[in-house]
Amino acid sequence: MTIAAGSVHTGGDDPHKVAMLGLTFDDVLLLPAASDVLPAGADTSSQLTKRIRLNVPLVSSAMDTVTEARMAIAMARAGGMGVLHRNLSVEDQAGQVETVKRSEAGMVTNPVTCSPANTLAEVDALCARFRISGLPVVDAQGALVGIITNRDMRFEADQSKPVAEVMTKAPLITAREGVTADAALGLLRRNKIEKLPIVDGEGRLTGLITVKDFAKTEQHPNATKDSDGRLLVGAAVGVGEDAWTRAMSLVDAGVDVLIVDTAHAHNRKVLDMVGKLKAEVGERVDVVGGNVATRSAAPRSSRRVPTR
Repeated sequence: MTIAAGSVHTGGDDPHKVAMLGLTFDDVLLLPAASDVLPAGADTSSQLTKRIRLNVPLVSSAMDTVTEARMAIAMARAGGMGVLHRNLSVEDQAGQVETVKRSEAGMVTNPVTCSPANTLAEVDALCARFRISGLPVVDAQGALVGIITNRDMRFEADQSKPVAEVMTKAPLITAREGVTADAALGLLRRNKIEKLPIVDGEGRLTGLITVKDFAKTEQHPNATKDSDGRLLVGAAVGVGEDAWTRAMSLVDAGVDVLIVDTAHAHNRKVLDMVGKLKAEVGERVDVVGGNVATRSAAPRSSRRVPTR
């Protein structure tokens, strides 16, 4: 192996295969200089994809020891984003996407609900799964007929009891579709309630606003959110047999970014998967391919068109 100035020749027949000089953190020292920028005025936001800008340039890795729903929620609240690992069943990974998307929102547009016939045990399981403290109760036509919260269930020993016997029945304090954030907060405060169901002209449930979401917005002003006020989340997929089914389930669950996650992305299967995803769901979600280690692989990974 020969060593040239600033580069290392790796041998072989191709003289262009030259690895540039590598440095570790200990090899680099940043020297400070004069600056007019104050820390409070520094902008650390960075473009992750064409449509997604992070307030903090940090993304947690799609490893099973690093990122599941709790980590993804924490990352998004801090201004970055978490990528859910794929060492889960398709259903579990999609469920974790839903957990992140439902963890806070300006308005929950598709709230988790129950029916009057559900048992308290079933409601308790739903609340635990989605980390929420209560559910709107709707009939078969989607009309709001009540609400059940932890307060209603706290002293109920019989978990087989139906919701209809325990819930707070309609009429409830509600708001119509299109209510402003200020008006919703006013209703919550005046009536000393924590959940405000949103209904249409026929009394059907169309959304839910909670006082906790207002509090979370104040606590995490730099959180990265979508246009509906929900936290951003990414999820990893591979190129194996279940990859396409997994990707479609994640899209349906509301994922913001699909990461085609492999050790080496500069190969036909990965490039075709990236291209197929961009063609099929690129209008709904962004697609990222990786890992990429060379300059030549980057544009191919981002613009690949599937082979016909």
